[in-house]
Formats: sequence, structure tokens, C-alpha cells
Amino acid sequence: MSGQGRPGVAAPDAAGLTVGVVAASWHAKITDQLVSRALQACDDSGASATVVRVPGSLEIPVVAQALARRCDAVVALGAVIRGETAHFEYVCDSVTSGLTRISLDEETPIGNGVLTVENLDQALDRSGLPGSKEDKGYESAIAALETALLLKNLD
Repeated sequence: MSGQGRPGVAAPDAAGLTVGVVAASWHAKITDQLVSRALQACDDSGASATVVRVPGSLEIPVVAQALARRCDAVVALGAVIRGETAHFEYVCDSVTSGLTRISLDEETPIGNGVLTVENLDQALDRSGLPGSKEDKGYESAIAALETALLLKNLD
């Protein structure tokens, strides 16, 4: 986690935009914080947000697709922490591929805030808690909103 090259994050004026936030229930301390920070980004931008919780990260794409059909932007939030089996790779690949496909198919930006980390400490350090080095919930929401505004300006 270097953070090198990361642009500054500032809330755009996204008044009137709608955002669907889909978050996994696993690792609640982390995902609750990611949701809180994503909602703060929406509030700071003037966008309205709806939160939907799913059991785990693997369930995020199907709900993200439903939200992408109804909202201007979607934010996907979860935490996948490496374990002792190959399950980590399958889940991470499936979620990332699914979100990319949905974004392209629905022409709706999806901020990918699904943390894919080696351990709990890395997840906490990206969750936007006080003292964290990164704030992926906020950053993911801002990225989705900025892209939604860009797409609206292309029309």
C-alpha cells in the first residue's frame, strides 16, 4: 500500500445524482466504516444514497447490477481477507470481473471499494477509521460520482 500517485480527493458538486451503495456484511467493523465514509462522500457531494447489505462480497455484483439500472452511480464495498485456501483468489477475481462487466454493460460507474487484503490490519488501514492511511469508502464514492458527472457531460 504505497498510495503513491493517488490524486487528491475532493467532493464534486453532484446534487441530484443518486448512488446505490452495496456492502457485504462480513467483517462488519470494516464494512460499516466503509459504508459510513461512502455516505459521507455522497453527503459532501449533495448526492442521495441508498444502502443495501448483502451476506458477503460474492453477492455484491448481482445487487450492484440491479442498482446500476436504477442509480446514476454505484459503490461496492466489502473486505476479502486472505485465508489458507484458494477461495480468496476466486472471490476477488469474481467480484472484480463482475463489477467491471456490470459497469460496462449498464454504462453506470461503479466505485470498487472491495478491499482485497492479506490480513485484518491491512483492511483496517484502508477503511477510513481514525489513524487509517487510506479511506477507500470515501474514495470509491467520489470516483463513482466524478465518473457519473463526466458521463452526463458527454451526453
